[in-house]
Amino acid sequence: MPQWSPEEMPDLTGRVAMVTGASSGIGFHTALELARHGARTLLAVRDPSRGEYARERITAVVPSARGLVEIVAVDLASLESIEDAAADLADRTAAVDILVNNAGVMVPDGHTTSDGFELQFGTNHLGHFALTGRVLPLLLAAESARVVTISSLTHRRARPFWDFEPATANSKESYTEAEWHRHRVSAYGRSKLANLLFAKELDRKAKQARFPLASIAAHPGYTATGLFAKTSFSRRNRVVSGLSHMVTWATGQSAATGAWPSLYAATHVDLFGGEYIGPRGPGEMRGAPTRAVMSAIAQDETVAAILWDQSVAATGVGYEELSR
Repeated sequence: MPQWSPEEMPDLTGRVAMVTGASSGIGFHTALELARHGARTLLAVRDPSRGEYARERITAVVPSARGLVEIVAVDLASLESIEDAAADLADRTAAVDILVNNAGVMVPDGHTTSDGFELQFGTNHLGHFALTGRVLPLLLAAESARVVTISSLTHRRARPFWDFEPATANSKESYTEAEWHRHRVSAYGRSKLANLLFAKELDRKAKQARFPLASIAAHPGYTATGLFAKTSFSRRNRVVSGLSHMVTWATGQSAATGAWPSLYAATHVDLFGGEYIGPRGPGEMRGAPTRAVMSAIAQDETVAAILWDQSVAATGVGYEELSR
């Protein structure tokens, strides 16, 4: 796979793209490039005021995108909010061509979603599982849709223990501060493993149903964003926060470059579904996009099927269109 940059993206005029977590970081730069290449770009954000600021930034850089960039309010930690957002979206457009499941939380202060799930698993996986399922009719109405779900290098250390019962799995009182932090870091890795399993299983189901939908996973490598700085441990420890900030910004690639795997997965014509895209540099930490390495568990179809069924039960979103 040769070197690639967003300059090689095709013209997306007439296509509709939605990016979760588009108000900052990788999500913002993903949305920016989609808008730059002509897509009607929907910024799916929890905070509409931050989304509005992101829209202003995008249209300042890409004046031709004025009128093409919109805000979709959605809190991925709330199944009710996801359902409302999908209904709002159905009122605005007949089809969605590209959905980028980018938003995520990492070791946050909060413990659970509004529906009682561990916050990282509930937001990063279950939130996107529910959103994709709610938006599925619009994706299937597109001529050839793509769903891109963002995983992480941390998925390789994770094991398939899912936090469907946070009351028993996440009692902070059972841990020391250091143990609690390690537990939360592990939970983040499990949520990213779930993202990858979901992406692969969605693509298998779409192919079995013979629908023109390709599900592709991607990861940004080691990217200088504010995600680590927002972790609860980093916020409470100024020394750790300062050191992590210095190391990340000295060694990590920019958020704009970190968005390249997402953009490649969303638009490159040589992808047909089931791929996993990440940086091509040493350790997949940085560089132009290429096919990335998945852990053995991430490729286990039995594990993916179990997670899928559990996610349907947890969210009430059944993907009935794929089984008709």
